[in-house]
This record gives sequence, structure tokens and C-alpha cells, in this order.
Amino acid sequence: MKLFNRKITVPDDLRLVSSHDPDEVDPGPLGMTRAGVEAIWDTVLDLYRAGHHPAVALCIRRRGEVVLDRAIGHERGNGPGESSYAEKILATPRSPFCIFSASKAITAVLVHILDERGRLHIDDPVAEYLPAFARRNKGNVTIRHIMTHRAGIPSLALGGDVRLLLRWDEIIERLCDAKPLSPPGRKLAYHAVTGGFILGEIVRRVTGLTVRELLTQEIREPLGLRHFSFGVDAADVPLVVRNYLTGFPPGFPFSALFRRSLGVEFEQAVEVSNDPLFLTGIVPSANLVCTANELSRFFQLLLDGGIAGTQRIFSRRLVYRAINESSWREFDASIGLPIRYGVGLMLGSPLVSPFGPDTPNAYGHLGFVNISGWVDPDREISVAFLNSGKPFIGRHIRHLLRFLGAVSRHCPKGERRE
Repeated sequence: MKLFNRKITVPDDLRLVSSHDPDEVDPGPLGMTRAGVEAIWDTVLDLYRAGHHPAVALCIRRRGEVVLDRAIGHERGNGPGESSYAEKILATPRSPFCIFSASKAITAVLVHILDERGRLHIDDPVAEYLPAFARRNKGNVTIRHIMTHRAGIPSLALGGDVRLLLRWDEIIERLCDAKPLSPPGRKLAYHAVTGGFILGEIVRRVTGLTVRELLTQEIREPLGLRHFSFGVDAADVPLVVRNYLTGFPPGFPFSALFRRSLGVEFEQAVEVSNDPLFLTGIVPSANLVCTANELSRFFQLLLDGGIAGTQRIFSRRLVYRAINESSWREFDASIGLPIRYGVGLMLGSPLVSPFGPDTPNAYGHLGFVNISGWVDPDREISVAFLNSGKPFIGRHIRHLLRFLGAVSRHCPKGERRE
């Protein structure tokens, strides 16, 4: 493997590759300042200058109003090594991205909706809905164990055949036949792709709908979202922002850690994400496609306790159940880091948090590699940060930390409203 730093071409004048939604509102009445909003965006510009993110989109809502909705870079045509003559398509706030593992937050909410309606119960064994799953001593694995990464089946060896992810019945059969690595509930180990398929199959057996169809019915159509679906129609594949390998490739032991977590090589994960078969398929834990505004809108729905305009889509209690902590200062055995989990969502922390400093009540989810969507009730914000660069290590890390710090700093806390 060649050790080189894969970077994009960055123009001197970033205005040439930047765009914003003209409907951004004045942040003043919302307890923020225009200077603060621009300071947040400046950290994104610095991140782009590092050369590892061909396209970046950011949307921030404060008290339900969009104070920032911008994009920089190219949907395609400016990846590392691409010809200067390649067609370059500018990214805009309307550009849809694959959000990878941040998809898990949406799948989890759909399962909680069904639990709320009595169509399933998250403390039931998976085998009550999928009898074959009881094989190899998995009869006591519950839906909650799946959603909290404690089912003991964190990964599935794909043998280099990443397109197995697109053969639904075969992967369900393999998961039913999988031998757990630990007893249910005992060990915290991030289930990168396995859990989503099990939850999706339970949804199908309970409702007769795919998770894509249920999402459209319960959230996408009520919110009036253009994209926001597991995969896209074939005609929309060219619209999805292309992902690129950037930065330095992961070396040992990080490459082995990634392979153990996802079941494929780092490079393979990026390659398959651009495959039309992947983009038109259904991978509940990894292939939701949406714009930054749409993902922020989804998290705003959680912040608003399930109310969208005059519609109640789910109860406020659902949110409380989804963020009920299931991990306590534990190291994730798959990732090797201490991450707080709710029931389907990742949780913030006062100190080390995926959502920036001083975010003890924040919740949301990360996506491969630097994608994130979250809610911070203390700051009354819902944030979506999407990008198409897939660097493992590089200068971008310090810029990401500066970005997260700027969001926490320039979105001041207020008195929490229930």
C-alpha cells in the first residue's frame, strides 16, 4: 500500500466553489450573532482548504429556524488524481449525500415508532419475529440488544464480496446462522452493519413494508422531504455526491480495527458507496441519502418532541426512550473508544463527545468518516454536517475539532424549554 496523502485541488478564491441558501434567517432574534454564524462557517472553509473533503455541506437550525445552510466544493470531478479536464459539478445545499452509519439514527426511530404503537416491543427476543435467529444460542437476544450494540454479532465477514450487502435474503440467513461472540447484553461492541439488517427484517415482518417504505410513510412524506430515503431511485443516482478516498490510508493496527468493525477494507467501503447497486439498494445501517437540510430537519423533529408543524408524528416519550443510556464509561470493543449509547442513538458528554465540547445532553449519530448529525437541547440546535472525503488521518482532524468547538461556542446555551 502506498503511503501518500490524497488531496483535492483547492482554488485560491473559495467563493468560486461556495453556495448558500438565501433563506437563512437573521440569527439575532434567536440568541446568536451573524459574526458567530460566520465564525462557524470559517472553520468549515479551513477544513476545505486542508484538501481532504471534495464537498462539504452544513445546516444548523436554532429554535427551529435555519441560521446556516451552505455547501462548498464539488459533487464530483475534483477528487484526488482526477484530471483537470474532468467535468466538475458544484455542490450546493440541495446536494444529496450518503450518510453511512448516521442512517442508524433513522432506522432506530422507525423501530421506536412501531414500539410506541404496539406493533413490536424492543425488549422482546428477536426470535419472536424472526424464529431462525434463535440458532446458535441467540434465542435470548432482544431487539434492545441489537439497538444498543450488545447482541454479540458486531460484524459479518463478507469475504471481499461487499455486494453481499445488497442480497437481503442471503445476509439475513447468514445473520441467523451467525455464532455470537459474547452472550447477549454482556459486551458493548459497535454493530456497524449487522444490526440494521435485523431491524429491517423485523420491520418487514411486522408491517409488510420495507424500511424504505415505512420511512417514506412515517417521516419523509409528512416532512415533505425530496430525498431522505434508504437508497435512491435509479434516475437519481447521478445526483448523489460521489465519495472519494483522501488523506493517508489507514495502516496497521487501524486497518485491522476497521476491517473487524465493518467486515471490509477501508478502501472497499468507499468504493462500494459509489456503486449504483448500493445507492439503489436498502442498507438500513448505512445507505440513507439526504441533504444536510433534510438531516437537520429530521433531528429538529426529535428536538421538537415528534411534532412537525401541526402534525404529531410520535410522542416526546419516544425521544426519551431513544436516548436512555445503555453504556456507562465503557470502551466499545469494536471501535476501541469510550462512546455513550442510547437505544439507537449516540450520546454526548461534558468532556469527550462526538458532538463537540460541553455537550452532555446532545444526541445523534456519526457516519463514515466525518459525517455527523445531532441535537443539542441545551443550545436548541439541530446540526447536520455532511462531506464526501474519506480520509483516515490528516490535517483535517484539528479542523474538525475547531468546527465542533465553534458550534458549541457560537450557539450559546439558554434556558431549556420543554
